[in-house]
Amino acid sequence: MRLIALFSILLFTTSLSAQDVGLQLYSLRNHISKDLQGSLDSIQAWGIHHVEDGNDGTYGLPFDEYKQLLADHQIEMVSVSATYEELQKNPQAVAARAKAYGANYAVCFWIPHADTVLTKRETRKASKVFNKAGKVLAKALPKGEDPIATNGTGITLLYHPHGYEFVPHPKGGMMLDELVRKSKHYDFELDIYWIERPGQDAVEWMQRYPGEFRLLHLKDCQKGAPHALPHNSDVETNVVLGTGQFNIEGVIKEGIKQGIPYMFVEDESSKVMEQAGKSAEFVREVLRD
Repeated sequence: MRLIALFSILLFTTSLSAQDVGLQLYSLRNHISKDLQGSLDSIQAWGIHHVEDGNDGTYGLPFDEYKQLLADHQIEMVSVSATYEELQKNPQAVAARAKAYGANYAVCFWIPHADTVLTKRETRKASKVFNKAGKVLAKALPKGEDPIATNGTGITLLYHPHGYEFVPHPKGGMMLDELVRKSKHYDFELDIYWIERPGQDAVEWMQRYPGEFRLLHLKDCQKGAPHALPHNSDVETNVVLGTGQFNIEGVIKEGIKQGIPYMFVEDESSKVMEQAGKSAEFVREVLRD
């Protein structure tokens, strides 16, 4: 999707006001299931109006009731989750869910793999699944057009790397390079935490593939924490954005240059209620600069 993505950079950079801080709802997984109303009150108090589905559906509510509750808090679902199995077997269901919310993005957070890193075979299979499903999603038009999707309409499928992709590929580069090379009908969501924790440079990856990373997850890590893959990482190392060891400001500024519309705060630690609002304000400050 390189030509489409590069076109989107030019389009979005003419209207940077479209860029905004959001929240990945997985951050509140331990709170929202117990107190949905209170959690949405907090999101609203943090000044956040755009969210990404955290894999937990509607938290037991009928869809229309949940969607209305979001609207009552001036919160819009702009990106929905999509499991690998759904994309493989029923991408139409993912498209229907995104359209029901009026969301322009569907994100897969996981490629099934047997070991702690992806193999060439698993990578090749995932690319085929994503390309096939991405074609289906691109034909589904949600409320409002998304100029980066195929032919200017439809839902954009994204894959969210989690650090397992940083293993050498026989053809050169890493498995993530291969996923990008094969991405005809899908793009990516960059999570700075899972790029930097394995020892990579998030800004370098964004600059290597301009326009391929369409959304951002912003997580910072406490200073001094060593590099680690997901299976060896402690979520309690998450800290307020801008206070840890990652170049959060650099990632946001590169996101501004590339016209990335939503930059989601994600905090997986037990301190999320104290940290998320401060992190959101940090993002706004950089966006205002």
